[in-house]
Amino acid sequence: MAVVVLFGSETGTAEEVADKIADVLADHDAEVRDMLEYEVSDIDTDDFHVIICSTYGDGELPTGAEPFYEALVEDAPDLTGLKFALFGLGDKIYEDTFNRGGEIIAEKLVELGAEQVHEHARHDSSSNIKPKAQAEEWARELTGLLAG
Repeated sequence: MAVVVLFGSETGTAEEVADKIADVLADHDAEVRDMLEYEVSDIDTDDFHVIICSTYGDGELPTGAEPFYEALVEDAPDLTGLKFALFGLGDKIYEDTFNRGGEIIAEKLVELGAEQVHEHARHDSSSNIKPKAQAEEWARELTGLLAG
């Protein structure tokens, strides 16, 4: 099974995290794709998708994820059979909207028939934990799910 590591970013951190996760998942033919350049029609439900999404402003999607999300809404593809995992980026100082960007994407994918697996990772930029370090640990846990 191929792995598509799909990121939506505002400042580039989600892309760095995507690259780190793809490195960990290299044995699974992981391919990093930018949501800005990924067509909803390209989604293959046989591939495992890892979604990395930051949160922007007051709980909104980052600019890099908006066109992909809008295409999901407009095209409403049947994503039955698609399995995905989610790594969100946010800041806990925004209590009510912490990591909301990733949640927005995940909710839409599930609504369209996809199944979220593995723990939803929620990186907090206010913490001392580096996003790539958290992503590496989370992705190593994910390798066990992909192998089994």
